[in-house]
Amino acid sequence: MVAPSQPALRFTTQKALAHRVVLSTLTGRTIHISQIRPSSPTNPGLAPHEISFLRLLEAVTNGSHTEISYTGTTLLYRPGLITGSAAGSGASGGVIRHELSAGCTRGISYFLIPLCLLAPFSKAPMNVLFTGPGVITSATPTGDMSVDSVRTAILPLYAQFGISNNIELRILRRSNPGSGGKGGAGEVQLVVGHQVRLPKTVHLLNPGRVKKVRGVAYCTGVSASNNARMIDAARGVLNPLVGDTYIFSDVSSASFLSSADKANPGAKKKVGVGFGISLVAETSTGSLYSADLASPPSGGEPPEDIGRQCAFQLLETISHGGCVPLAAAPTMLTLMAMGSEDVGRLQLGRDVLGTEEIISLGRDLRTFGANGWGVRDAGGSEDGDIVVSVVGRGIGNVGRKIA
Repeated sequence: MVAPSQPALRFTTQKALAHRVVLSTLTGRTIHISQIRPSSPTNPGLAPHEISFLRLLEAVTNGSHTEISYTGTTLLYRPGLITGSAAGSGASGGVIRHELSAGCTRGISYFLIPLCLLAPFSKAPMNVLFTGPGVITSATPTGDMSVDSVRTAILPLYAQFGISNNIELRILRRSNPGSGGKGGAGEVQLVVGHQVRLPKTVHLLNPGRVKKVRGVAYCTGVSASNNARMIDAARGVLNPLVGDTYIFSDVSSASFLSSADKANPGAKKKVGVGFGISLVAETSTGSLYSADLASPPSGGEPPEDIGRQCAFQLLETISHGGCVPLAAAPTMLTLMAMGSEDVGRLQLGRDVLGTEEIISLGRDLRTFGANGWGVRDAGGSEDGDIVVSVVGRGIGNVGRKIA
């Protein structure tokens, strides 16, 4: 006798859509999301970057099914098995090529962070190459972090769960958002070759003291002196905090795309022009805090202001306390909930735990069948931090169990 299928979990609005789809894929539960921008007069329904993310999930899974209403305001998603870059599942030569259209306004980290959550639970290694005129590698005005911060502040956290081998994030071509915050024509490759049955239980209860600051100042299609000016301004703020501060400089040329001018079909225009800086502070216990800032698409902001503001952002992130910042907390809490059936503990800043994003994540995890969080004050914490206790659900890698 076939067991009856579980009813679809129902959500409303487009908030945390990508993370809800990831949780659906990990737990195997069908989801139904309605009221996606229903009142927008010009662009109702799913945005281009959300549709592109759903197509990416179809490429890295086998058997997933997506239904979108005529207006795009309702989504039904039935998850499949996470296959990664297995042969015959959409990969060509072991690499899945995913192209982003020129209308994409989100940074590539919008796609990378959820993909990194799925990769350890894949049946085969995951190798995805992001190309196209819509790839933006820098920080964006919509709040997405840069690829550098994902590489230096998010991926190292996976080592806490025993996921550390063959993980690589390559920046093949840099880009900044163009006019209107769209496009960039960058190129990024994510390789995750370490698949596990179950993530390890994590206990992070000591944030430690900041011992060093590392960073990357990057510019695309503009003078290299912008990097030196950003680095000098950032060091002027950070040197009183810690003497061990080193910020790398990366200078690259801009990409050229056809201008689509009928009068001159062969003409090309320079895209992805701009500059920015990514900073990461590491503590004595291995905790990481990050900050990102890039030049606005409209321009008009000097490099000194970008470097100084990014340094102040880093100091503000450190002042929130906890073992992980707000940008990394969803990744940590999700992996803890998907791990072995044991109690993991994570110390978070009070301001981080109280944000709408984390509270909404806790509710979503509970809806998908995970256990509720235990919350208590951290003893001996000067900043009033909170210790969050998470009991793993023991879902792990279904593909590995079948194999």
